[in-house]
Amino acid sequence: MKIYQSGSFERKVKKFNKNEKSSLDNEIKKIIRDPSVGVEKKGDLKGVFVHKFKIKPALYLLSYRFVADGIELITIGFHENYYRNLKSYLKKR
Repeated sequence: MKIYQSGSFERKVKKFNKNEKSSLDNEIKKIIRDPSVGVEKKGDLKGVFVHKFKIKPALYLLSYRFVADGIELITIGFHENYYRNLKSYLKKR
């Protein structure tokens, strides 16, 4: 299974420190082992799954979807305005 990263995801992960990236890698491995770990969204975001997890005190949301031969990591961030930004990003694509 291949893992693809969107441009938005790559830019946000570059700002993470080493410990945060390590925690993120563990969460991505969880998604690879069990892709149903996230919750599938409805309506405009149908087909997009969101996995919630904590890194230290902060709650992060990671969105992903299935593509032909793998998983595409769409974006990551905090809950504030997350779904609004996700919808606008997907409409641009």
